[in-house]
Amino acid sequence: MLIAKRKKQENIAEYVLYMWQIEDIIRGYNFNMDAIKNNIIDKFDQPDSTKQEMADWYENLIEMMEKENIKEKGHLQIIKNTIFDMNYLHLELLQDPKEIKHNALFFKTLPYLVEFRNKTKAGADTNDVELALNALYGILILKLQQKEISKETQQAIDQISHFLGYLSAEYKKDEE
Repeated sequence: MLIAKRKKQENIAEYVLYMWQIEDIIRGYNFNMDAIKNNIIDKFDQPDSTKQEMADWYENLIEMMEKENIKEKGHLQIIKNTIFDMNYLHLELLQDPKEIKHNALFFKTLPYLVEFRNKTKAGADTNDVELALNALYGILILKLQQKEISKETQQAIDQISHFLGYLSAEYKKDEE
């Protein structure tokens, strides 16, 4: 909760990736609130009132995941909506002739996204922003598993990160 709030204000792409990680953590603990409390919440050096807020936050996420029937896979609708908003802004920026930097970053990133789309067999219903986020999340998982990442893959991830970083900064400006 504390980290999510900060990330949502600072970098929307990092927020989405963090929330995907939280969804996976909840799944990893089999939606068991006691396990989440013992292994996550209690590890924070925070007052009891803050820990209770955190517990409430996790309980709400668990309830939403159960109601949205995403216990095994998938993402919360509120996160999907955020990705939709990010993609909407991305498309607006692509249409703006003054947005040279965004367009240049995107078109430099596009070959990597096309390659990733082909490798993962992502359908046309997966927009470019979601695809970029999926690529970064996949690398995060590989790094957590301590798997080796090729130089070429790292180059692609660096470019995708740069693109999403710029889009996140524009999103923050747009929100303000």
